[in-house]
Amino acid sequence: MTTEYKPPLAIHFIWNPADEESVSTILDAVRSSFARDVDRPFSRGLNIPLFFYSSENPNQSPSHLPTQQAAKDIVFVFASVNTLGRDSWKSYINQLSLSDTFLAVPIAIDRNGLGHGSEGSLKNLNFLRSYEWSGDLKEQRAILAMAHEIYRYGFVEICENDHGKCSSIKIFLSHAKAGDTGRLHAESIYQFIDSTNMSRFFDATEISPGFKFDEEIIKHIKESTLVAIGSDAYSSRYWCQREILCAKQHQRPIIAVDCLQDFEDRVFPAGSNVPCVHVSPDTPISEPDILRILIATILETIRHLHAKKSLEYYQSQNWIDNDCAIISRPPEIRQVIDLKNSGKQKICYPEPSLYSEEADWLSHFEVDAFTPLWNKAEDGALGSFRIGISISDNPVGNYSEHHLHADHLKRLSQDLARHLLARAGTVIYGGDLRKDGFTQFILDEAIALKTRLNTDNIHVENHLAWPLYVSDSEMVAWRAKYNGIIKTVEHDIPDDIAKDIEKSVFIAPSGTDNKYIWSRCLTLMREKSIELSHARICAGGKLAGYHGKMPGVLEEIIISTEKNKPIFLLGAFGGVVAEVCKTITNKAIAAPVTEHWQITNNAGYFELQEKAEKENQNADYANIKSLLEGISVDDLARSSGLSSDDYQRLMESPFVDECVHLVLKGLKALASASMSKKTEGHDE
Repeated sequence: MTTEYKPPLAIHFIWNPADEESVSTILDAVRSSFARDVDRPFSRGLNIPLFFYSSENPNQSPSHLPTQQAAKDIVFVFASVNTLGRDSWKSYINQLSLSDTFLAVPIAIDRNGLGHGSEGSLKNLNFLRSYEWSGDLKEQRAILAMAHEIYRYGFVEICENDHGKCSSIKIFLSHAKAGDTGRLHAESIYQFIDSTNMSRFFDATEISPGFKFDEEIIKHIKESTLVAIGSDAYSSRYWCQREILCAKQHQRPIIAVDCLQDFEDRVFPAGSNVPCVHVSPDTPISEPDILRILIATILETIRHLHAKKSLEYYQSQNWIDNDCAIISRPPEIRQVIDLKNSGKQKICYPEPSLYSEEADWLSHFEVDAFTPLWNKAEDGALGSFRIGISISDNPVGNYSEHHLHADHLKRLSQDLARHLLARAGTVIYGGDLRKDGFTQFILDEAIALKTRLNTDNIHVENHLAWPLYVSDSEMVAWRAKYNGIIKTVEHDIPDDIAKDIEKSVFIAPSGTDNKYIWSRCLTLMREKSIELSHARICAGGKLAGYHGKMPGVLEEIIISTEKNKPIFLLGAFGGVVAEVCKTITNKAIAAPVTEHWQITNNAGYFELQEKAEKENQNADYANIKSLLEGISVDDLARSSGLSSDDYQRLMESPFVDECVHLVLKGLKALASASMSKKTEGHDE
């Protein structure tokens, strides 16, 4: 039986929609810091699961309470006059069931919000006060304050009688004593921490001039995040090098601060492979620059600890071998030598994986270095497999029912594309690849893959229904840019309606007649592309505002099921797939996939169905109900190469890593079975 996935940490946010203006900028800043940036998909930043709880009506609380999702959960409650003065919200917050592993951090938006501390679940808790985060640096102060609580409650064992200082992040300020820049910057950082409430967050240490590098200093570094202030003289100083080497030896978080004034003759090699912040060499250093350094420090410390805990958890789940060494950043030569000397031949580091050109030196040491979801041995594992991607935007509403941000679906799509292409699988996508962030990523990854593998094989197929491919200047330029990377498959107009259409002229999906033509063309494209695929991955999907005979992802699920294609249904990401999963689980059709709901929520849909029915081409919702209610998890699992428990988790899990792991597990099983059949057929 599959053990329920429990990542080390999850973060929840609760706020009243009347406070949206005050909360949104804070949430945007925090989200960009703690969830991987979808615009930088190869970044090594944090990727902590985030959940959001609000509502459409200020008088109505969210439909669900946050629940335990991880080994430790932290709930940030934005408290205000709007939560304290409304009984529904006051009751909602008081119902939070807190524990040592499910903790709340209240944030007072105004002074009235502090009133929640007199009773209920937030009684006697200390509040962060966002109304004190004013001015141009509001977002930076929010990140620092909230990150500190995430660090304290997520990664520090706090005893009941501990003072706040006991759980502060310790930073070690490493700088050259020669020259003014490094020394003065270090003094400014130290004084800033010491003279503000930042001392609650940071405990700063530095080596005094001429101090012996002895056991006491090593002890400081072993329990600190090292901030290397890279002035012109830094990397040429012996003690600075020793401090860097000591931090690397003991696998400590490191931040490089680039404040070069003129020239550095040699960047110390051991000082690489870490985050770097550039600040002005001018002194005194500005407050915004100091805050950027401290934010980078606290985020890298959390990333370092979160990565180690995540890898340890994956090891406990048998994603990676027990004899594997775990490290928090990609491997380095000194580290590999030390690990080899200790008998380790396998190294696991956090996602994303290094490209082969960056990691080819590891072969000289006969060391296997990989990430939880990628190992070089899997190159070509899906070489003959063609995987359809049925993933589209699911417009996020007010977070009352669905608690994931829209970017979460893009992260899923990016990771799936990366891993499918890296294993030489062919990704099939039906629709216009130019308009969506995650589909653009598919093409960018294919370009990198072509260079990396030195191959002319095409790994992306873009299937287009008429009239999407009717040429315009944008389409011509797009095709030229991705020439040799993508294979475009243009599907024609169905024969029975083609005679009345001028194929070279684009028509908009407006009016019943044009909507009918679009629906027929989209259905044909979906049928043909699904016929050409071995399996299909489905997540999200619009329930309204589409151009076909039914929601596009729903139609692709129905066609795939009718054609006996394996489908992977990722239900926690909302949209169409969530409703399909509810239907399969409950054996009762979910309202959004009924004709009544679709007519009610889509202008002109009744007229489209009426016209299509005359041609026997309408969406048959009675058949959809019968088909979906008749599907069993056991059958879905069997056809997808997974156990029933694994498939049930796939339908429920909101965690990208777990979903990608399960999809790859199923696809590899299918690919292996397919290869065995081919081999048996050849032997005969």
